[in-house]
Amino acid sequence: MKKGIVFFLALFCSLQLWGWEREYIWPKGKMPHAQPQQIAAMTDESGAPGFNPDQYREPYLEWYEAPAPEADKHICMILISGGGYQNTCDGRLIDLWHKTFTELGAHCVSLVYRTPRPQGLPIYQSAWEDGQRAVRLIRSQAKKRGFDPEKIGVIGMSAGSHLALLLTTSSQTLAYARIDRKDDLPCHVNWGILNAPAYVTTDGETGTKATREGYGPEIGLSSVFKFDEKTCPMSLHHGGKDPYSPNGSTLIYRQLRRMGIPAELHLYPNKPHGAFGLERGVEFMRQMGYLGPLEPEVRLMDRFTSDADRAQLIHEDIWPAGKMPCPQAGQCTPYIEWHIPAIRKTDAIQIIYSGGSYTENKPEDFEVAPARRYLNAKGMTVVTLKYRTPRPEGLPKHITAWQDLQRAIRMVRSEAAARGLNPDRIGIMGSSAGGHLTLMGVTSSRHQAYLPIDEIDKQSCKVQWGIGIYPAYALTDGAEHHNSGGGNEDSAVLVPEFSFDLDTAPMLFIHGDADGWASMNSVKAWEKMRAMGVQSELHTLALRKHCFQRSASPGTGSYTWLDRIGEWLEL
Repeated sequence: MKKGIVFFLALFCSLQLWGWEREYIWPKGKMPHAQPQQIAAMTDESGAPGFNPDQYREPYLEWYEAPAPEADKHICMILISGGGYQNTCDGRLIDLWHKTFTELGAHCVSLVYRTPRPQGLPIYQSAWEDGQRAVRLIRSQAKKRGFDPEKIGVIGMSAGSHLALLLTTSSQTLAYARIDRKDDLPCHVNWGILNAPAYVTTDGETGTKATREGYGPEIGLSSVFKFDEKTCPMSLHHGGKDPYSPNGSTLIYRQLRRMGIPAELHLYPNKPHGAFGLERGVEFMRQMGYLGPLEPEVRLMDRFTSDADRAQLIHEDIWPAGKMPCPQAGQCTPYIEWHIPAIRKTDAIQIIYSGGSYTENKPEDFEVAPARRYLNAKGMTVVTLKYRTPRPEGLPKHITAWQDLQRAIRMVRSEAAARGLNPDRIGIMGSSAGGHLTLMGVTSSRHQAYLPIDEIDKQSCKVQWGIGIYPAYALTDGAEHHNSGGGNEDSAVLVPEFSFDLDTAPMLFIHGDADGWASMNSVKAWEKMRAMGVQSELHTLALRKHCFQRSASPGTGSYTWLDRIGEWLEL
């Protein structure tokens, strides 16, 4: 007993030292579905010497120190630990979130809900009750603590993200009966950052890992999530090898798109269950205006103006005279240009080309030149491609461009060793129509686009990776123009020209959430690749349209997008 008192006093003193404040959620004797086996304590508390569970039966809020006055954005962030609804174990994450968001100007409060799972009830029921009551209490204190009652966000992990998803999608469904005037306050939140949400798909909704990895025509979102009229914008983060399937996050994202709710989706290849990409969540908040007004947008071409990191430029025509397949009058002459860095730091090669609806393409414009300069500065060799446009007559729109791409890859591979580069480390990158072309190159390298003409065509046109920037024309509801249904419905499937053959390479996708050439082009391609065992990375950007990067505000994902490429390439 003495040990328990000593621990409680030490905890109390540490809370006072940091200015933290513990507030119990329920009035005495009013907690719904009280069960004797449940406690409300973080595992560092419950695992401490002398822990007395009877002193930790009541769920609580932990209010942290207010942000510095000069940083205060007058917003609130609710921090929710995971733990499988068996415990609340993410103390280190809570500490990281508290530190990060307080410095950004948020008032932070941690919710410690009841665990382990209640008996005879859904696994989430008591936590959901605690969560709805907690939001009402938090909203009731907005004026006193100095934040806007309609600027309350939530961040969670695993089961904590399942609870956060209930709070973000289902606030109009009462989790418990009214007990006092506090329950007359609304319990919706205004945005959410969900890390690795568990139990989301119907093959794991009872509290298990996704038994079929979230796949199957009959597997969908759990019906416990209502997606009601108060459903709010979200940023979803998930590892590609998470047994609590990342398909749960793609399904959530798809439903938000159907409802016209801005959202971001961040999927990380080969990552297990865990919280990844906190900075992406911060960028989402900044883009949405939760952290104050955006800084003025800056033109991408004004940020990357110098070729000082390029040591050599080499121009080469793609086809020998008279050997170009499907020649058409009126199309431009295709060529490649080698951009050799002044200081080479990798033997890999990145091929880059622009979009332009297959009616034009510009190697010196904003979709190519900044990325080329960025990669040269990182010490990487870049080859830019000018493919044939406008669209060929009497052929599918992409055929002559695909022929040029296959030939360009073979030329680069045939010359790589002589330039001290690795012929088996070649990637391709394109935007818009160029993103469609990238999917052709990544998924269909075993299918020849033209008959061989010389020794170069004995080379493989297989690539080791692809980078698709807002790929267009990838789904059947937008095979020629904008995606008429946003790519959201089951009837919108990947276009048949993508073979997804056995040489399909991993990809990095970056896409604006508000793009008329819909972000579902990227999401459904990512889902297909995952189903094949190909781990890819994906980032969608809230509120951003086609050509999201042309001008962007500092501190948003549309401004930092080139760094996603640098990270993907491990430069």
